Amino acid sequence: MDAMGPISWIVLGGLAGWIASMFVGTNKSQGLLGNIVAGVLGGIVGGWVFGLLGGRGVNGFNPWSLLVAVVGAVIVLMIWKAISGKKQ
Repeated sequence: MDAMGPISWIVLGGLAGWIASMFVGTNKSQGLLGNIVAGVLGGIVGGWVFGLLGGRGVNGFNPWSLLVAVVGAVIVLMIWKAISGKKQ
């Protein structure tokens, strides 16, 4: 979260949410806004998880931050699927 502005968070979040939705199987039903929300939340969750493991979280617009956000977005989407009860 160091040097990223709102536009960077939206772009990184959109990419991370889209990639994560393909892993989790929600890509067809999620849409652009869903990808952005999942990716931004994923960046926060992923940063927290990686921080617990001794690593760094999102630290700018770079491949590491994308990886962290994708991992976090997968976690967010899996939790969402479990709560909502949706199979797709």
